[in-house]
Amino acid sequence: MATIEEIREQIEQASDRRAELWHKLSESHDPVVAAELKELEREIERLWNEQRAVRAAIRFGDRDKILKRARTEERIERSAA
Repeated sequence: MATIEEIREQIEQASDRRAELWHKLSESHDPVVAAELKELEREIERLWNEQRAVRAAIRFGDRDKILKRARTEERIERSAA
């Protein structure tokens, strides 16, 4: 898993490239540029999701461990009822 700083750098680079592509599209429509822009938008969204996941893992711990603990607690509550 990448660090927050690495992800932030990737987002910044992708955002700069996105700005370049929007500028090219504003001059004239190019299907290749439009397709690259669409792919870049997906990549930026993926990076933001990855950054949120890393932040959550730093703040709250490993997601799988949290889910396992929650399921265990839920089973204990159901058996006690």
